[in-house]
Amino acid sequence: MSLFLVVALPFLGALLPGLMNSAGRQACAGVTFIVSLAAFIGLLTNLPAIMAGEVVQARVDWLPALGLNFNLMLDGLGFFFAFLILGIGLLIITYARYYLSRDDNMGEFFTYLLLFQGAMVGITLSDNILLLLVFWELTSLSSFLLIGYWKHLPEGRQGARMALAVTGMGGLAMIAGMLILGNIVGSYDFSVILQNRELIQASPHYVPALILILLGCFTKSAQFPFHFWLPHAMAAPTPVSAYLHSATMVKAGIFLMARMWPALSGTPEWVMIVTTAGLITMVLGAVIALFKHDLKALLAFSTVSHLGLITMLLGTGTAFGALAAVFHILNHATFKAALFMSAGIVDHEAKTRDIPRLGGLAKLMPVTFVIATIAALSMAGIPFLNGFLSKEMMLEEATHTTLFGIPWLVPVLATIGSLFSAAYCFRFIGHTFLGPVRDDYPAHPHDPGPGMWLPPAILVVLVVVIGVAPFLAQPAVFFVTEAVLGGTAEIPIKYIKIWHGLVPALFMSVAAVVGGLIVLAMFKPLMRAWDAAPRPEAKVIFEGLVEAIVGFAQAIILRLHNGSFSRYAAFASLAIVVAGYYAWRTGTVGEATRVMQPVSPVALAGWVMLVAATCGLATLHRNRLLSLVLIGIVGLMVSVGFVFFSAPDLAMTQITVEVVTIILLLLALNFLPNVTPVESSALRRTRDIAVAIAGGLATMGLSMHYLLRDAVTTPISEFHLANSYKGGGGTNVVNVILVDFRGFDTYGEIIVLGIAALLIYALTETLLSSTVRARLLNRVPDQPQSGSRHPIMMVVLTRVMMPVVLMVGFYIFLRGHNEPGGGFIAGLIVSIGVVMQYMASGFSWTAARMRYPYHGIIGAGVLIAGLTGIGSWFVSKPFLTSDFTYVRIPPFQEFELATAALFDLGVFLAVVGAVMLSLESFSRLARRQDAVDDAHPMDIDPSRDDPPDTDTTTQATEAT
Repeated sequence: MSLFLVVALPFLGALLPGLMNSAGRQACAGVTFIVSLAAFIGLLTNLPAIMAGEVVQARVDWLPALGLNFNLMLDGLGFFFAFLILGIGLLIITYARYYLSRDDNMGEFFTYLLLFQGAMVGITLSDNILLLLVFWELTSLSSFLLIGYWKHLPEGRQGARMALAVTGMGGLAMIAGMLILGNIVGSYDFSVILQNRELIQASPHYVPALILILLGCFTKSAQFPFHFWLPHAMAAPTPVSAYLHSATMVKAGIFLMARMWPALSGTPEWVMIVTTAGLITMVLGAVIALFKHDLKALLAFSTVSHLGLITMLLGTGTAFGALAAVFHILNHATFKAALFMSAGIVDHEAKTRDIPRLGGLAKLMPVTFVIATIAALSMAGIPFLNGFLSKEMMLEEATHTTLFGIPWLVPVLATIGSLFSAAYCFRFIGHTFLGPVRDDYPAHPHDPGPGMWLPPAILVVLVVVIGVAPFLAQPAVFFVTEAVLGGTAEIPIKYIKIWHGLVPALFMSVAAVVGGLIVLAMFKPLMRAWDAAPRPEAKVIFEGLVEAIVGFAQAIILRLHNGSFSRYAAFASLAIVVAGYYAWRTGTVGEATRVMQPVSPVALAGWVMLVAATCGLATLHRNRLLSLVLIGIVGLMVSVGFVFFSAPDLAMTQITVEVVTIILLLLALNFLPNVTPVESSALRRTRDIAVAIAGGLATMGLSMHYLLRDAVTTPISEFHLANSYKGGGGTNVVNVILVDFRGFDTYGEIIVLGIAALLIYALTETLLSSTVRARLLNRVPDQPQSGSRHPIMMVVLTRVMMPVVLMVGFYIFLRGHNEPGGGFIAGLIVSIGVVMQYMASGFSWTAARMRYPYHGIIGAGVLIAGLTGIGSWFVSKPFLTSDFTYVRIPPFQEFELATAALFDLGVFLAVVGAVMLSLESFSRLARRQDAVDDAHPMDIDPSRDDPPDTDTTTQATEAT
């Protein structure tokens, strides 16, 4: 199966659980299981090629100019982690089906789970570091949704926020490190980076890149001092915790350190940073875990400790350390998932995870007891279980590792960490399952059905099989280790076996187990001492740091962002003027190469009127109606300027936009006072005048500079002129730019236009349904109104004009590709025609004859434009690449057919829908609460004529 499909299946499958939610819990879990199983089988289809020594690759150029390509790579390391993610994921899905209650939304849960699974598989298979960063952040977002799945629990929401904040900040640091690394090598592909070890480590930017990348790894894998977020993630449902702690999320940082091992390891900086962080995390996590009363909290800190163990092994930089790390990743995934699921069973059946309230469960829950005990003993490092084997290898590597010039430091701390690890494992077994049966459990404990105990049982079988027959796992571990080493070192000839003789690691292991039993026997006094001892709380420190950062940001924001737009505009304008002046003074400005053309009387008159209207607007802007008139004059004079400079497209657009916006603003002015109050002081007005003059002079100087000098480089307009017809099939360069060369910009603009119209509609709905409605709709007009609500001349005129407007709009639309026009202008023209109907006949009459909602028209326009762009993919062309041809249908002459016309149709519909939805919203808001329903286009309603007076008719009859 293609690697693309393996990665895409979880994302595509995430759509299904929500759709199957109404079909029941079994359907949701079943479809999720099938999706994961399909991806798992697809992964296995590549196993023969991987075992043959091949590296399976799939490559698609995404944004090659930026080095961002959708390149996937499957080697031994990637296969190993993807196998764990998908394989354990299948067990977690089965377990979750029976763990979650009927009140939990199964569709939502499994949707989040598949999104998370897809992001993790994407990380392990990425061959491009920028693509890996995309998947990396997706894991942070999807894990946020999973950890906070129980939104009604404050600790769930807090744990999700903390996980997102810590891993997100680490991800940002890692992005910088990856960019530095790619810049050193000249490529962002792992397959290239991993082959340039000497170049990377010789670079002066190696250390900054290393530190930034390790920050991302350490935050994701909960290494000291970022270890505190992971235990708080236990507020998630137990299936999530089991998945996060065993095969996903926290293993992402471990995976990246293993992936980057050939390029970054072996230097003193690597050994010092990675080994130290791992060693501290290992010991600290084990000590804290011993004193936790919550089962999941104990297991969470045990995960922190074992992640530190793996990090320390990778940090040694030796081939044997890498081998031991790979082996422990496998072992930890098996026993830790089984332990979390066992803790979930206890919580599910006994209704508590509090260890002091438990005990004696071995008799009541024998199946769970056996599963949990075997997994815990493996984590403690007891012989004939897989955890013992990798722990022995870790202790062996520790005896050969020197840190800070002290040869005994690493062995001693590794032994202490193993001692406390054994102690909390023994406590997990003894205080939870052993002892007498109690009569005060919150609920009567008993073993659940096989749906909950079978998944951890399968993992425990692997724990025993690997522990008893390690030679079965040895080939796979050696194969993955070879991928980690990447040819930089030989795999050590040390077999994975139970007995290595009377070596120092054996005595260290015995000391750890015996010491663990002693610590457990002294648990009560140690617990009292732990509670009494002052110690820093990482969670409190983190929250205090966040609060201080937020307070500092608010202090700055409140001083700078006080809601005054004039202040923002003044700062921005002054900054631009100062930067421009500095560039002008320090740059080189050549002599003018062009002479100024003579100013014609017409141009001078237009300029005078434009300046007069602009100055009048600045002076008289407090009179809102007068300001609107002056704005209209300015817009019309700009249109005349476009005509003068031979830009008819821009002139037509400007005029139509001016008409529509003036009507829109007139409707808005209906709810505002006629005069704007004076709010600025004389000093502030003086400041604004000075800033405006400075900005105007700077703009004038920049314009004069460019107009009086030839361009240094060939202007892009020449490219458009040369390729408009042969590339886009149109002679109207402006339209071809809009629908072809820069079609993506136009597509984004119509989307923004539609969103703005929908926002106006939403605000209108809010106003109409709130108390503001009364103040708006009952406002008494301050001017006498016309006696005729619907003047008959205007009604008749709009009826006659509407077909003409539609015909003109249709004509403008069709000619736009070769002559001035196009979908945007045609949409505005048709909008003006519809607006005339609203103005003449009233809202109700027009709305009653509207067959299609404006929301749908906007959506149809965006959809047509988008589908037109997608169509180019089917012929292997970039999005929105247009094509054209010429056809002849007798008896007509030959004419052009262009895909750009369909895109222009989408623009036309989006513009009409957006403009009309905005105007309709203001029209609905403008109706008075006591207004008569405008069901008829004129003031006289023939259907409501009064019947003849009965008495008058009778008298007339008698007289006759």
